Amino acid sequence: MARRLVPTVLREEPQYRLLFSSQVLSVLGDRVTSVALPFAVLSVGGGVRDVALTSTAQFLPFVVLAIPAGVWADRWERKRILIGSDTVRLVTQTLAAFLLLSGQAEVGHLVVLAAIFGSADAFFAPAFSGLLPTTVSPGNLQPANALRGLTFSLANVAGPAIAGVLIGFAGGPGSALVFDAATFLVSVLLLLPLRPAVVTRAAAADRHDAPASFRASLRGGWQEVRSRSWVVGYLGGFSVYHAMVLPTIFVVGPVLMQDNYDGARSWAVVTALFGIGNILGDVLLLAWRPAYALRVGALMLVGASCQAAIIGSHLPVWGIGLLELLTGVCVTGMFTLWETSLGEHIPPTSLSRVSSYDYLSSTGMIPLGNVVVGGMAALLGIYPTLMVMTVVGITAALVVVSIPSVRRLPRGPALAGSSA
Repeated sequence: MARRLVPTVLREEPQYRLLFSSQVLSVLGDRVTSVALPFAVLSVGGGVRDVALTSTAQFLPFVVLAIPAGVWADRWERKRILIGSDTVRLVTQTLAAFLLLSGQAEVGHLVVLAAIFGSADAFFAPAFSGLLPTTVSPGNLQPANALRGLTFSLANVAGPAIAGVLIGFAGGPGSALVFDAATFLVSVLLLLPLRPAVVTRAAAADRHDAPASFRASLRGGWQEVRSRSWVVGYLGGFSVYHAMVLPTIFVVGPVLMQDNYDGARSWAVVTALFGIGNILGDVLLLAWRPAYALRVGALMLVGASCQAAIIGSHLPVWGIGLLELLTGVCVTGMFTLWETSLGEHIPPTSLSRVSSYDYLSSTGMIPLGNVVVGGMAALLGIYPTLMVMTVVGITAALVVVSIPSVRRLPRGPALAGSSA
């Protein structure tokens, strides 16, 4: 009975089990830290500006290093990059925890350590995206990506809860950073034995086929992107989604709930139901494998782009929350099917470089979007801004759906018989 509860991909893919287990711990620890870090800054006498500065210090290296990190991940052994990234973050979190628990921490210390953490994180993401497909058989790629998405969804629920307990009852923000450091230590121990033959062959091919220079690798990665209209289309759609739709969650939604509903309580209901939708979508894609994954993902992008309209719909909180549950299914679905399509159709020696453009067009657009939408809301008002966000977001998503290569891209050869 217990065996049946374990997803097939974990039972059949021993190397993926190691990679997945390390990812679960790292993601959970990072979600704990995302809650703990602002309180750490405040606990040493910092203010709102210092919290913003620390957050920017952690995020900015990712924007700057995403593309170069993708190039290096295609030229070097990806497993070593993951271990190196986890080791650096283990050190930064251990040092930050020591400074906080010993009462020696200052805002400047936390800013510098956050910047180092963000730099290491920038190398982890594209290397992980390139390594994952080499640890599973082609038929298990989508379930592997769906299970990875499920870890993010569950961590978004469990991480803040664990952080609250650690901060409130176990020594403050420093203890939460100790927890994060411990997850990186265990992650490194799980990654060390990751030596499947398929990874070894891929790494050897990378070294043999790698262009002579970094600049040539950079050009080659961009050529892999621009030669595929479905990649260019999705990157454009994701850029608009992250710049014009996600600020609904980060900026406008909380303000609207504060002004017109029951504040944080109402927002907690909405975000909790959205998280449940994420989990349901991940579970769905563990079993359902649409024949045209990218087409389904693009349609889910349209659904995800309705979030601004839903938040500004004037419905009761539970009505908004239930519709957000549906968008939660769409959001996790579009990302899972996109990442699966990349793994099925991008050459392994280029996958990290292509993925780095994905991270830049998504994560890199969030701060820009927050600033633009915040300015629009101040100038036009919340509800007109939500209308503009809806029109722009849905229009961009429909453009992605209209691209022939997006609608017609088949599954990988091993999945040709999947159901629509």
